[in-house]
Amino acid sequence: GSYDPYGDFSTDKSASIEELFLPWEDVDLATLPLADAYALQRGRSLLITVEPWTWSKDWRITPPELRDGILSGKYDANMQAICDLVGQMKSPVTIRWAQEMEDTNGRFTWANWAPKDWISAYKREVDICRKAAPAAKYMWSPKGQEGLEKYYPGDDYVDVIGLSVFGLQKKDNDEAGHDRTFAEMLKPGYDRVAGFNKPIVVAELGYVGKQDYVTKWQEDTRKSYAEFPALTSVVYFNQKEVWPWLDGYGLPDWRVTQHVLP
Repeated sequence: GSYDPYGDFSTDKSASIEELFLPWEDVDLATLPLADAYALQRGRSLLITVEPWTWSKDWRITPPELRDGILSGKYDANMQAICDLVGQMKSPVTIRWAQEMEDTNGRFTWANWAPKDWISAYKREVDICRKAAPAAKYMWSPKGQEGLEKYYPGDDYVDVIGLSVFGLQKKDNDEAGHDRTFAEMLKPGYDRVAGFNKPIVVAELGYVGKQDYVTKWQEDTRKSYAEFPALTSVVYFNQKEVWPWLDGYGLPDWRVTQHVLP
């Protein structure tokens, strides 16, 4: 599947998942019924990543303000509005709320909280959504890093587990001295979540490099792997990075029209 704001995968018959990213503030929810129609036409399910903030950087609040606001019910109506529409959708829907919560790089205001606070917030949103959209499924989606298990909210609140896997050829060679493969990049996160015995999806996938690197990743991400039996699908992140990578790697452009480097 893909997150595909440019429509590059619109005619891809092999794609079975359409991903959306949605902030829960300052958002036009009319896009949801349109996405439902788009997915239905193509026989795809919807993966909706709900980010609990606004995409307007000037209006963002601090992590403690967000945490206290969520746990006090201040944002219940934001989730309710989204899930009311999800409940009316005809496509199968999976909700992915507040992804990459174990990340420590400061990108997301909901990440790196005390685990008990994040778990309480996650459960609150799932409880709201279950009433409005009983058919929806719920994805717990860490980045794949060490310590993620502390944020696991329990089997009753997780239908599927998501991971993020990105390949950047220059970074691979700087750090490892060789091109890393998809399997090499997936394995650490996969091994950390496999014990939860849930289906696993790469909810964000991207790769940038020279033609041979990109071709190998393309081929490898379409294979089945005996060592990853729980892996069910991968979802390509067809967008330019918006948060600078550490160590000077800038903003990798994952778009399939741009990700082959000279």
